[in-house]
Amino acid sequence: MSNEAVDVLVIGAGVSGLATAGRIARSGRSVGVVEQHRRAGMETSTHNSGVIHAGLYYSAGTLKTQLCIEGRHMLYEFCAKHQVPHDRCGKLVVATTEEEVGELERLRQYGTTNGVEGLEVVDQAFVRGREPRIRGVAALWSPNSGRVEAESLVRALQRVAEADGAIVLRDAKVVGGESLADGSFEVRLQREVIDARVVVNAAGLFADDVSAAFGGETFTIYPVRGEYAELKPSRRAWVNGLVYPLPHAKGHGLGTHFTKTIGGSVLLGPTVRYQDRKDDYEDDRLPLESFAESARVLMPEATIDDLTYGGSGIRPKLHPASERFADFMIRPDARVPTLIHAAGIESPGLTACLALAERVGQFVDEILA
Repeated sequence: MSNEAVDVLVIGAGVSGLATAGRIARSGRSVGVVEQHRRAGMETSTHNSGVIHAGLYYSAGTLKTQLCIEGRHMLYEFCAKHQVPHDRCGKLVVATTEEEVGELERLRQYGTTNGVEGLEVVDQAFVRGREPRIRGVAALWSPNSGRVEAESLVRALQRVAEADGAIVLRDAKVVGGESLADGSFEVRLQREVIDARVVVNAAGLFADDVSAAFGGETFTIYPVRGEYAELKPSRRAWVNGLVYPLPHAKGHGLGTHFTKTIGGSVLLGPTVRYQDRKDDYEDDRLPLESFAESARVLMPEATIDDLTYGGSGIRPKLHPASERFADFMIRPDARVPTLIHAAGIESPGLTACLALAERVGQFVDEILA
């Protein structure tokens, strides 16, 4: 692709960028994807719980809700078609005291209003039947929640996009760019220059930097680290599926939850920590005892001896710690309309990636019509 021209250049080869590249390539446009790492999906896309969300938590009018619900159906279909390991295992959102039971009903009504199917408040016997070691007086059962092996999903999205003609350049960092008078772009990489009629900014943690590089809107991506512990292999049978507390009161996360992955490990997390660096996954990790304290909320018998350190991820949030919510930014830039943002794609971005791609693809179709 050196010194070549494409209709659309996608910056970032996470699940959002790869799904978008595939959608645009299938419409007959020439598409390039540039990724600064040596392989696709090395940041937020694979540093998460791998949960397929049903669409419980956000207001009905938000993109997070709309694209989560649309994307969930699309993702299950995609995974089945392309042999991506996944299952529709369901999720329990657990009330640990009688005072919390009313919150379960409110969450059920909220999710049902959003269009989530099959939600029901279940009793302690139901919880014990599915998760014998979890303490709960009741729970919200979400039968359409699930889990996916994220790295396999990334590989499948890339494979499909390339089969439809997209070209993925890895180890290709954007070092500069220019928006030209005719609305097209000159994008400078470390070793080459690419001309593009449209640029899709799916750069994750660096989406604000990409926007600035092309003269687009000014916004801030706040890097928020989420750390995980894991149950030791001898304790993995203690959890069978997805077990969540009620959502975090401050709105920054869904609470420290148990996730049994497709591979059989059991994650506890993620935590929420706003930080300055976008590449700091390991400095000043939380002590393991803090995870044990969180674990005991849902599993009283858990001790520090049952846990080991897991990985960590960094979410690209669009709001500071002082605010509770920011929606996905999926739209053309207000200053440079041929620059399309897919920014602030945190949870439920993995679930929503294919629906997000369809929305971005529609913007591209309108611009290049």
